[in-house]
Amino acid sequence: MTVEGVGEVGEIQETGAGAEAAGADAEVGTLAASVVRYPVAPGYRVNVRSGPGTHYRLVRVLPYDARVPINCQKPGESVSGPYGTSKIWDNIANGEFVSDAYVRTGSDGYVAPRCA
Repeated sequence: MTVEGVGEVGEIQETGAGAEAAGADAEVGTLAASVVRYPVAPGYRVNVRSGPGTHYRLVRVLPYDARVPINCQKPGESVSGPYGTSKIWDNIANGEFVSDAYVRTGSDGYVAPRCA
């Protein structure tokens, strides 16, 4: 069995880039830099693929307790995992996908825009 996904609704991380700048630009910069990260399902090291399926090239393996952003989501191969069976794949970085069946997003559907 190949592990292909990630975990539950995570923390919000903010970066302070531009936070020292004056006025509205600093506020907008901080809000735009906020990223929701979803933790990998407990007890799983998740395979990161180059596309939305297990037949795509293995890019890397996430460590236990990793947290990942979901930039966009794309339909692909159906995968069963700790959070059910899903055809949704989460884009966590450029050219990197994990199955949503291993991500606890709090939803069985899309939680991010569809990838182009």
